[in-house]
Amino acid sequence: MPTVEVMSETLASQVAAGEVIERPASVIKELVENAIDAGARKIEVEIQRGGVAMLRVRDDGCGMTPEDAVRSLERHATSKLRTSEDLNGIATLGFRGEALPSIASVARFTMQTREAGSVEGTEVKVDGGTAHEPKAVGCPVGTSIEVRDLFYNVPARKKFLKAESTEAAHIDHQIRLHALCTPGIGWVLRKDGRVVLDLPATSDRRVRIEAMSGGESGKELITVPRHERRGIEIEGALLPASFARRGRKHQYVFLNGRPVEDSTISRALREAFKGSLQDGLQPAAWLWMRIDPALVD
Repeated sequence: MPTVEVMSETLASQVAAGEVIERPASVIKELVENAIDAGARKIEVEIQRGGVAMLRVRDDGCGMTPEDAVRSLERHATSKLRTSEDLNGIATLGFRGEALPSIASVARFTMQTREAGSVEGTEVKVDGGTAHEPKAVGCPVGTSIEVRDLFYNVPARKKFLKAESTEAAHIDHQIRLHALCTPGIGWVLRKDGRVVLDLPATSDRRVRIEAMSGGESGKELITVPRHERRGIEIEGALLPASFARRGRKHQYVFLNGRPVEDSTISRALREAFKGSLQDGLQPAAWLWMRIDPALVD
């Protein structure tokens, strides 16, 4: 039997990447959630060839100092947690830097970031877990992360990716989920040089819903006024039963600012429409819920 050895940092990061990064959409999810947590008011996403060749997320959030930029690529580094008690009341989408070393271990990674008030930014490059010396660069306030050649050094994982169109569809779904969840943030999505989504920031959730649902359906929205009971606050919008469809892809539920899926909520929606729906159909809904973070797993 081989002797027990401690894995190298690069190998350990690649193993960890398998738990965090399943496909390009996983990278997008981690990066846009970091951008939201950084206080971004606009987030731009660009992908090429389904995100496998290249994906880039640019935000105008708080940015990072040179020291934090380097530290964010260390394993177990985060700006969100300080003690184990913090796990009982998580109010963020992610932990800044949590997934960055995993992403950088399986791709060609470039990050540029600058804080407001700083005269120059910082660029950090990592190729498959091998870090280059950070350097000062000129860049806007905020953070831009570019990921190229995803899984280039892990061919076994790369071969399990689907067609580029399928991977692009998964990314599109992630962006639409987060765009619905954050109407106060402007979103732009570019695929292979073409703008496919351009959503200006708005203070009205209905405006964001209408912009993304389109057509006559947006005009038929029924407002769900804010209601609070037993510590749960809920509000949102519904469409009439005539817009019901098979499956639950047109049901969007957000809990404390995070997209979630829950069969109990779907059953409750269908029960509310009881007598109005044909068998097998599900109502369309956009619901925002808030609850004490300590009660959420």
